[in-house]
Amino acid sequence: MKTQEVMHVAKKPELVQQVHDHPYPLLFATISGAHIYGFPSQNSDFDLRGAHVLPLDEVLGLRIRHETIEREHVRNGMEIDLVTHDVGKFFGMLLKRNGYVLEQLLSPLVVFSTPEFEQLKELAPDCVTRYHAYHYIGFAQTQWKLYSKEMPPRVKPLLYVYRVLWTGIHLMRTGNLMTNLDELNDIYPHSYIPELIDRKCNGKEKEKIEPESVGFHEKEFNRLLQQLHSDMQSTQLPEMPRCEHQLNDLLIRIRKNAC
Repeated sequence: MKTQEVMHVAKKPELVQQVHDHPYPLLFATISGAHIYGFPSQNSDFDLRGAHVLPLDEVLGLRIRHETIEREHVRNGMEIDLVTHDVGKFFGMLLKRNGYVLEQLLSPLVVFSTPEFEQLKELAPDCVTRYHAYHYIGFAQTQWKLYSKEMPPRVKPLLYVYRVLWTGIHLMRTGNLMTNLDELNDIYPHSYIPELIDRKCNGKEKEKIEPESVGFHEKEFNRLLQQLHSDMQSTQLPEMPRCEHQLNDLLIRIRKNAC
């Protein structure tokens, strides 16, 4: 499913209300998970991710509480999982070559934003390094273990494996983050991807991989994992983030504005 086909979900009143009920001011809130990966099902839950701004008196002491806020709600039948980090923690994670927060920052499905969020997005390209590949290599291996736990294995975890690998490969080749597997498949066509997406989106939640296809997908996993390793070695991306100074200045401005 193309990104433009699901853009309307970011404006659902249930999501807006979840953001409104947050105990701290937000820098931004976006949708992550299956909705930005290109294969949400009708019953997919909504992964809301973002950054909040703790008041100055809560970050000056030795013990900083509420650096991470996690809340789960069901609103009008929609399962909403909200996770936000304080801006200081979020910025630090960006500098540690964390693919999770990069995907949250650059999600095309924005529920809430601020001018400072737009400034942060402008710095995102300078956060990307060759070592982001390790995030996607490790993530792919973890997803493959989950996929391999069941016999016969399921379609859903296999799609997560392919999504992670192709996001990592594309990032190493271009420096651009793309999380939608359907759109990635337009660039790197593989005939089995649309079929898997269709089965996950329109079939049963626990659709199984046919026994005769298990060996094929194992070979594909190993091939793409090796490709990601190779692309990490040949990428032109820098070894270190180039935006630490700018992130520090932006964080100071956000803290001062919160006073």
